[in-house]
Amino acid sequence: MKLLIIILMMSFGYILNAQEVNFNGNIYTVKGKNILKEGVDVTSTLTIDEKQQIITAFDKKKLQVKQSEKKEKQLKKAEKSQKAAEKKQKKAEKALKRKQKAQSNFDKSAKRHKKSIEKYEKLKKKGKLSPEDEAKWLKKIDKYKEAHQKAEKRLKRV
Repeated sequence: MKLLIIILMMSFGYILNAQEVNFNGNIYTVKGKNILKEGVDVTSTLTIDEKQQIITAFDKKKLQVKQSEKKEKQLKKAEKSQKAAEKKQKKAEKALKRKQKAQSNFDKSAKRHKKSIEKYEKLKKKGKLSPEDEAKWLKKIDKYKEAHQKAEKRLKRV
């Protein structure tokens, strides 16, 4: 796509610089108010009507080149804005994904913490905990609590 645009720009630049007009099967070159045919000034040999027609044809060609350049600029601008929009969308998608992951981690840590507390309470009620097991369970619950708090902080940051 970029190669096509570059080729088009070069061809229009060539056309603009050449300033050649095809009129009645002859190729005339317009430089200022002089009209050249094969490098020879033929302005004085042409009739006023022919001069006017050649200049009018040259002006039309020049206008077409300007319009095509304007369209190219608009196309480039549209491509640039499209790329910017795509980049912005990707950034938003990444942010959403990070937020969802943080929320998921928060939910998991809350669930683990709650389950460990419930299981500890259940075992404690039944009287199946030795002093060593109770210390292990409290340590485990504390670890889950810290993980939950950490996940909560990350969720708030994102």
